[in-house]
Amino acid sequence: MRKNLIFIMLAASCLLVPARPSFGQWFLEAENGAVVSGYNDIQIPGDTGTRFSLSEELKTDPAYFFRLRLGYQWKSRHTISVLVAPLKLKAAGSLDRPLFFFEELFPAGAQLRGSYKFNSYRLTYRYDFIRKGRWQVGVGLTAKIRDAAIKIEGGGLSSTKTNVGFVPLINLRLFWQFHDRWGLLLEGDGAVAKQGRAEDFLLALQWKVRDNLSLRLGYRILEGGADVPEVYNFSLLHYLSAGLTFTF
Repeated sequence: MRKNLIFIMLAASCLLVPARPSFGQWFLEAENGAVVSGYNDIQIPGDTGTRFSLSEELKTDPAYFFRLRLGYQWKSRHTISVLVAPLKLKAAGSLDRPLFFFEELFPAGAQLRGSYKFNSYRLTYRYDFIRKGRWQVGVGLTAKIRDAAIKIEGGGLSSTKTNVGFVPLINLRLFWQFHDRWGLLLEGDGAVAKQGRAEDFLLALQWKVRDNLSLRLGYRILEGGADVPEVYNFSLLHYLSAGLTFTF
């Protein structure tokens, strides 16, 4: 399923860009670092399950993450890109009360192990309506496929809730080049609806090493969730991020 999604999104990005190779410029972005869980409150089912914290009542370990983005920019203002952003966290601990999670009832005091998968695949189009002097400001749309799974096991029991869905997001990008080789980047996707919300934004210091290579270091926040009868889950994740952009 995941490989098919990646192939479809890469194919779509190639089909949507102009045919002439000199018309624009490809770019590849790589990002990696450490991710630490803030709150992560879960209740599945959302109306009858036991609400618990995967990060406070259980202990969630920091994890390594990476992201890859392939994109194409033409006429200096139009950008289309595909993002692949896998994420998996692991937790362990016990609760002082019984835990009804999805289809299983775990007894109080049982040693529990949890995993939290939140893979994201996104196709983004953005238009830079400001490219003047040292400033660049753009707005666009992102089509996101969410591939999520929460698993709890312990006491000889195991239960996994999976969810694959489509989420439309607004894409924003602001770049301030305060020096010939240095700039400040704010970029991300977000949306709010009655069922929930999603925000994924990066604030980073960027260094232009040479014309086709830039490095950056910054902080990323991923926050959001949903409150529906099927599932209640709101989480906050903090990322220490290092990345590069290579144009070709």
